[in-house]
Amino acid sequence: MKTIRIGGFFILFLLLLSAITPSYATVFYSKNEALELAFGKGMQVEQLSLFPDQQQVEKIQTLAKAKLDSGLFTFYVGKDQGKLLGYAAIETGTVRTKPETLMIVLTPDGELRNVTMLAFHEPPEYQPPERWYEQLYKRTLADMDFNKGIDGISGATLSTRAAVSSVRKVMAIYEVMVQGNQ
Repeated sequence: MKTIRIGGFFILFLLLLSAITPSYATVFYSKNEALELAFGKGMQVEQLSLFPDQQQVEKIQTLAKAKLDSGLFTFYVGKDQGKLLGYAAIETGTVRTKPETLMIVLTPDGELRNVTMLAFHEPPEYQPPERWYEQLYKRTLADMDFNKGIDGISGATLSTRAAVSSVRKVMAIYEVMVQGNQ
């Protein structure tokens, strides 16, 4: 009888141990910290909420080469004493099965200025290093493509593809909804 109890406890222990999955979720910056990184401490930040119509959605999806997940987009508009500093968007996308959240910062003219990883929920070895994002800066939307000189990273292929897709979406939304209305 004792053998059965010990065996039962051992099996229960193994089941509990196998149910524990490692958690890799890392949050690097809060929204407020990220916006401070984007525009500087004490700068004025306004929200610009955009609701594209069906024609705009189709144009954005064509430019971005990706399907849009939402009908609401928010840009954070940075200003210093009324002078436009640029636009920031917080974009979350799925890498393999878990999300990554990026802050994508555009200049007042819509040029990609910076990409900052805000949160990454996949294992850390799948996260592209910060220097990888530098190759994306100052590229046009038309040149934001792996076939046009963007290098991938072995072991982080899905992460880099998700990042480029997020950047393309933000740049396409800017082009259609912000630049198109100026």
